[in-house]
Amino acid sequence: MGRFGFLMEIRQDGWKKALERTLAGDYWLENRMMLMAEQVRDGEILGEWDVVNEAVVSRGNIVRPVHMEVSVDDRFLATYVADGMIAATPTGSTAYSLAAGGPILPPELRNILLVPIAPHLSIDRGIVLAEGSSVAIKVRTSHQAVLSVDGQLPIELLDGDCVNVRASNHQLQFVRFQDPGYFYRNLTPHMNQNPSTGNTR
Repeated sequence: MGRFGFLMEIRQDGWKKALERTLAGDYWLENRMMLMAEQVRDGEILGEWDVVNEAVVSRGNIVRPVHMEVSVDDRFLATYVADGMIAATPTGSTAYSLAAGGPILPPELRNILLVPIAPHLSIDRGIVLAEGSSVAIKVRTSHQAVLSVDGQLPIELLDGDCVNVRASNHQLQFVRFQDPGYFYRNLTPHMNQNPSTGNTR
């Protein structure tokens, strides 16, 4: 039912044939990595979420950048001054991360992708991390900052709050009917014809 189609397997008018193939066992399962994100304040975990696409730490309604101290595997990486930071799965690499200039990762990879949003005089490149990495994003701000997981309602972050991201113990499974090379075969049409803009080239 989506518009862009990176995840869609069948068209609406093809549901009956797909259901018949599913009931007959004529499909394969595609396993995709998920993330676990948690909000920590003064050493206390305030919430945990399983992540399909991305966890985003960003500014709220006030149009001012957020300072974020980012560490990887307990080692300081950089301080970002930006509208936000995206921690994405390979599935999420074709969502918000792509719009922010991040790379496209094949779905079978198991990596964590870090992509800054509109960085101001900060590192502006996405970073691809290993599956076993752990990421800590500490917020330093005197105004509103929020956490949003998979585009859901934002959660308020206070100065000093930390959002930790790591690989989840769970994985997402998609029923697939096309051959495993579908992702690359469908990639070029998606990039040349974005239905959300009305581009029909």
